[in-house]
Amino acid sequence: MSFVSFELAGQASYGVWENESTWLQVPDAFMAQYPDLKSVIAAGQLDALDVVTRQQGRQVQATQARLLPVIPNPGKILCVGLNYKTHVAETKRADSEYPSIFTRFADSLTAHNAPLPRPKETQRFDFEGELAVIIGKGGRNITQAQAFEHIAGYACFNDGSARDWQRHTHQWIPGKNFPLTGPFGPFMATRKEISDVNSLTLETRLNGAVMQHASLADLIFTLPVIIEYISGFTPLSPGDVIATGTPGGVGDRREPPVYMKAGDVVEIEITGLGILRNRVVDAGIQG
Repeated sequence: MSFVSFELAGQASYGVWENESTWLQVPDAFMAQYPDLKSVIAAGQLDALDVVTRQQGRQVQATQARLLPVIPNPGKILCVGLNYKTHVAETKRADSEYPSIFTRFADSLTAHNAPLPRPKETQRFDFEGELAVIIGKGGRNITQAQAFEHIAGYACFNDGSARDWQRHTHQWIPGKNFPLTGPFGPFMATRKEISDVNSLTLETRLNGAVMQHASLADLIFTLPVIIEYISGFTPLSPGDVIATGTPGGVGDRREPPVYMKAGDVVEIEITGLGILRNRVVDAGIQG
């Protein structure tokens, strides 16, 4: 089962992803009870959403609507830094005993096929292909043994980063939160669809050239470890998003560096989760 959020005729909606060009919109009666995908997740009704939408949903063409981030309104977006050995090595940092966590804001997200604005305030706009985890069941102090029970699904994520702002101090948050710099999508595949996360492969391409390629089995801190750690200091809620880190190959650490510029097309592809694609555009100062 794969689900998608989109805007149709100026109204936010959601439904079932069939393919790149065709989606099924949730029936009105179901949406009246559950106004967005996050509320469906919170109620544990993803199976019901799939059944009722396939039976009664209206077909929507991609030309009629525009995608939204998979979860447009997460309560929390928590990101893991330095979570692949290849990325740790290229940054010349020491290994860490605990996951490195920073946050994003919901207004920093954008959707598949949406323009990806390069902030005017930076000349060092970089890509980071990542696996995003969407929380299904909330909780505090979740054990590693319980962690997968708290996952609703997975999606592609691009942690677009203004590297200079990221390094103004040892706090990374400014470089990670320019508006609309975090593509998230195109759809969420449920945990049932992805039986073994370690079997997935992540690839980032810039204008067709492979920049990052890694197995999710290469994560330093696994999903259970990340969920246990994060839920140890903050409650996780349905619809919360965890971006699990990026492998080596980022533009900033190449010789010479490769930064995204207007006209570039960046693609994040993860096995079973489709291709998250965005064209970079120049943006004015964000207000």
